[in-house]
Amino acid sequence: MQIGPYQLRNNVFVAPMAGVTDRPFRQLCKELGAGYAVSEMAAANPRVWASEKSSRRTDHAGEMEPKAVQIAGSDPRELADCAKFNVDKGAQIIDINMGCPVKKVCNNWCGSALLQFEDLVETILHAVVGAVNVPVTLKFRTGWNRENKNALKIARIAEDAGIQMLTLHGRTRADGYTGDAEYDTIAAVKASVKIPVVANGDITTPEKARFVLDKTGADAVMVGRAAQGRPWIFREIDHYLRTGTHLPPPLVAEVRKLMDEHLRAHYAFYGEYLGVRTARKHIGWYVRDLPGGEEFRQEMNRLESTAEQLRAVDGFFESQWKHGDRLQYRLAEDMLAA
Repeated sequence: MQIGPYQLRNNVFVAPMAGVTDRPFRQLCKELGAGYAVSEMAAANPRVWASEKSSRRTDHAGEMEPKAVQIAGSDPRELADCAKFNVDKGAQIIDINMGCPVKKVCNNWCGSALLQFEDLVETILHAVVGAVNVPVTLKFRTGWNRENKNALKIARIAEDAGIQMLTLHGRTRADGYTGDAEYDTIAAVKASVKIPVVANGDITTPEKARFVLDKTGADAVMVGRAAQGRPWIFREIDHYLRTGTHLPPPLVAEVRKLMDEHLRAHYAFYGEYLGVRTARKHIGWYVRDLPGGEEFRQEMNRLESTAEQLRAVDGFFESQWKHGDRLQYRLAEDMLAA
């Protein structure tokens, strides 16, 4: 799998997720087997480029290459300037967001709202591709709603504009994240273009990844929500795709160490006050479905310092040893059922 001059390690990618795929999380996913990761969405509006939030979202210091920044907006000139700004800061790939279904994004005619305006899409893609000397990719959805699916048209516009990779989420903007993703449209897009196509949507297990690749003929899969709290899913999927066999669940000792390293990197990235608060969701995702996880999550959310969080998380994973040397997700489900 290749994007421009960049040869990727495998075809299992991390989806850009606002508030999730910051630099510490992207780096962790890459270390645990992801072949590629894209930053959180950066606004094209130049008035926010220098803000702390935007600067943090496009911070790739020390990250495993290639470094990809996703940009979002609706003005072709602003998007082109934003692409140049980020390339000057070290971005090696620019990804254009036409897939976000969130209302506050779409209400500004950004994200998947753009799919309603094919002429504007074409203008944007030509503007961004022409503005930078790095590969430009596009992430989009199957259409605005189920009555107006235009992914095939958008894909052809993108290929003609010089886009070097397409990532297609198998839902419309109107679907949001409800219902099941469909893969027939992804298969049709893959058959209609010569550039690489990445399948996205509801890829939650190694078996599902294999099914989606076979169903669509896509070149890669992109994993989003399933990676929250389980960043080792990338090595599990990669291993299954290569061998047809499953890796065992991770060792408690390994996850205990990974959690400590992830949290310390997270705190260093955000600082004490914001780090404690933004870490809570990550910790909650790590412990969900584990024995005692929900009770621990509620207690942990009341802690106010990084030191307290680190001690609490270490103690939680110490407690998991009594259930075995590997994480026991099914045990938590059995306990709830009983």
